Amino acid sequence: MSKKIIGIDLGGTTVKMAILNEEGDIQQKWSIITDITEEGTKIVPSIIESINEHLAKYEMTPDDFIGIGMGSPGTVDMKEGTVIGAYNLNWRTLQPVRQQIEEGTHIPFTLDNDANVAALGEAWKGAGESDPNVVFLTLGTGVGGGIIVEHKLVHGHNGAAGEIGHITVEPEGYQCTCGKHGCLETVASATGVVHLARDYAECYAGDSTLKYMIDDGQLITAKDVYDLAKEQDDLAVMVVEKVAYYLGLACSHLANILNPSTIVLGGGVSKAGEILLESVQPYFEQFTFPTIRKETKLRLAELGNDAGVIGAGSLVRSEIVTE
Repeated sequence: MSKKIIGIDLGGTTVKMAILNEEGDIQQKWSIITDITEEGTKIVPSIIESINEHLAKYEMTPDDFIGIGMGSPGTVDMKEGTVIGAYNLNWRTLQPVRQQIEEGTHIPFTLDNDANVAALGEAWKGAGESDPNVVFLTLGTGVGGGIIVEHKLVHGHNGAAGEIGHITVEPEGYQCTCGKHGCLETVASATGVVHLARDYAECYAGDSTLKYMIDDGQLITAKDVYDLAKEQDDLAVMVVEKVAYYLGLACSHLANILNPSTIVLGGGVSKAGEILLESVQPYFEQFTFPTIRKETKLRLAELGNDAGVIGAGSLVRSEIVTE
């Protein structure tokens, strides 16, 4: 029997786990609640307990596994196997994650940043179609990403490569939580789309359901904006077009520098579907170097909630390849 891999996607609400084969196919998956009480000290022990319970349930032993891979929020030190600064997990101090999990499961363990891991998942089994050069953008509450060159994640000098959300697209724009102004995250994240919609609504005088909702004090979401744009609401179309301009500009910079085969758009905002791609594509083509424009594809993510566990499994696979 071929050996298996365990993939873990550690999030602030749930921990998703899966058993995969070496080809990245999910064979079993489950999840547990992320218990962030007591400074997050219960998180790793609960992961260990859940893994061991499921191994017993499926009559498997540590010898049946090549390794465990995990994607985690926060600042990850891959070499040391530690995480710090994952504030949504209540992890403010250094967490010796690898040491704990290896001692608790007796299975080799590796980890990386959660956005990087999702990028690996989409590159391996999703929209990246196993191409060696893929860029992944996750458009959620913020904007994250991962850059894969020749099948390997780019980490940079101090591990900060792939901070795509902090590409400057509007130098005099909104202030970002990072302290800069005009980051992509401020205009293309779910919160950024809403921010743009509210600003545009202040100056808009035409007939618009979106305008009415905002003026009426209703809470709107990025989904509302894109849904209304699909119905040709004039204000919503204007907002979507501006978001597309910023995304197209940022993606063109990535394409011009990295020459990937595919740029994958994922995260909650990407659930808007084809309207997102159709609006971004013209701006991407406008700003991209001609030779690259013809070859780089923009695609929507395909794996959904499974990207994290599959990408975590890919981490283990990468460790084998590079040993």
